[in-house]
Amino acid sequence: MVTRRQTFRLYPNKAQEKALFDARRLHCYLYNACISHRQTEYKLGNKSVDYYTQQNALPAFKKDWVEFAALNSQSLQGTVKRVDLAYQSFFSGMRGKPKLKSIRNYSGWGYPGRSGWKATTEGHHGTLTLNDLGITLKMRGQAKDWATPGTLMIVFKPSKRQWFASFTVEVSAIEAKFGSESDLKYESIAAYDLGTETALTLFDGTDFETVENPRLSHKNDEKVRKAAKQKRRKRAPKKGSKASRRWKKINKRESSLKAKVARQRKDWQHKVTSDIASRYDIGVTEKLSTKGMTHSAKKGSCRKKQKAGLNKSILSVGFGTLNKMITYKIEQKGGLVLQLPTRIIKPSQRCPKCNAVHKEWAELKNRHHACPDCGFEIPRDRGSAMVMYNVATNQQPGFGTSLVSLGCFSSTSETRKTGSMKQLGQKKRQKSSAMAETGVLETPSAYAVG
Repeated sequence: MVTRRQTFRLYPNKAQEKALFDARRLHCYLYNACISHRQTEYKLGNKSVDYYTQQNALPAFKKDWVEFAALNSQSLQGTVKRVDLAYQSFFSGMRGKPKLKSIRNYSGWGYPGRSGWKATTEGHHGTLTLNDLGITLKMRGQAKDWATPGTLMIVFKPSKRQWFASFTVEVSAIEAKFGSESDLKYESIAAYDLGTETALTLFDGTDFETVENPRLSHKNDEKVRKAAKQKRRKRAPKKGSKASRRWKKINKRESSLKAKVARQRKDWQHKVTSDIASRYDIGVTEKLSTKGMTHSAKKGSCRKKQKAGLNKSILSVGFGTLNKMITYKIEQKGGLVLQLPTRIIKPSQRCPKCNAVHKEWAELKNRHHACPDCGFEIPRDRGSAMVMYNVATNQQPGFGTSLVSLGCFSSTSETRKTGSMKQLGQKKRQKSSAMAETGVLETPSAYAVG
């Protein structure tokens, strides 16, 4: 079984929308209270507060703040867990220190179990009932794969004042066509290189294929800059003063323009990745860190503008999103995606014919590579795709026969310990069983009915 996320658009009336806004505001207050609690305990007593401490404090919290008593217990636990995941990411170096959130930037809340809500649908339109709010909402959408939903997220997008319901469903996994490395059949395989000049360069062993960069953000830059300039001339919200109506109006316009670019990019990414996944059973690419590639220029660098332009081009294409989309779409039909370690393979510096590595090729200005050792010439992006294809099919000189020995791995070989609500529930139930044997009681699990 694999887990898929399916999203539907909600259509609340005015009374229902008010109830949704009130619930969103309360969850935002709880989120900020949990962060403030952790910050205060660390500053005053140098103590770390974990998830269990804050979860066990929820009953007393609801007695003091009676407006939270009507909300579903599991949804409140989900908000507390959201804070814990933010701190886990901060401690592991994946993000910055969690901060208090403004209600303007708070997206919504979730139900980590099946309690507190009911979806009446077969994957095509339907209704959603939120028991703790006492409302039944109309929803529209078409799910690609549908089964009994397990979790629910209520999301608000302020740019268009739209509400969405995002479900997770477990569907039967398609049996993979390739059971082991020895079973790999290179009948439908393509290596693809991500870039900014051309978004994608594919090589299937015989022909090259390029997908042009649509440069969607560049086409709307002038409109966004004009709206931003107008907004700077209006009275922005500051401490002790409210934003002017004109500032709110132009801010909404700027947000709408940025949201339009995001929708266009997502639509383009889905079309491109669906086409690739429909034609190839195995995808080969290099493991990229978009976050590392888009760091700001070093302090004192004389090429800050060039680096800013490169970062913008990378984010405009969406390297990370493209990789994820191709991966899950190929795997969904039973295929496989190999991610090659860049530092070992060095596809942009290696000659596809003689395997020689030329460090001068690493500079982005070198768009056409001519190997001084064997005389082979090829454009940069095509050479990278060809090297990756040769490595995956054991045709690259100088490499062994085992992908594992080269440090290559499939996209599903790594698992991230996110500490989900289900894992926490299992952990607490195990702990409860152990304590029951010794006569010590434990608090209810994360799946206790609220």
